[in-house]
Amino acid sequence: MRHARGYRRLNRTHEHRKALFSNMAGSLIEHEQIKTTLPKAKELRPVIEKLITLAKRGDLHARRQAAAQLKQDKDVAKLFEILGPRYKDRQGGYVRVLKAGFRYGDMAPMAIIEFVERDMDAKGAADKARVAAEEVSES
Repeated sequence: MRHARGYRRLNRTHEHRKALFSNMAGSLIEHEQIKTTLPKAKELRPVIEKLITLAKRGDLHARRQAAAQLKQDKDVAKLFEILGPRYKDRQGGYVRVLKAGFRYGDMAPMAIIEFVERDMDAKGAADKARVAAEEVSES
């Protein structure tokens, strides 16, 4: 029986897990869709749901709590300026986890975690902007 076992440890220390979810949450906020293993996606869901709830509150204390959990200020800014207002009328269920087959190398179950009502242009937008800036600077 697995009573009182609240989360998956994912073969990592507490600090490593905390950093992993911080990085993954930042990537999900930036791209609005990421591909990862199924257990990581299932464990990331409550982390993101709590961050969106903080963004819906929108006050200074909520912003500082989110900044303590995320690594980059641009992720906090997007969370509070775009995602919080987008989900202000939704009562939870901000992300979905879709199964995506198995990884070729080790047959790990893969999943796609994405925001409900996501912006289709957000995925890869930062890379496109970086490439465009490099082309402008070269010419």
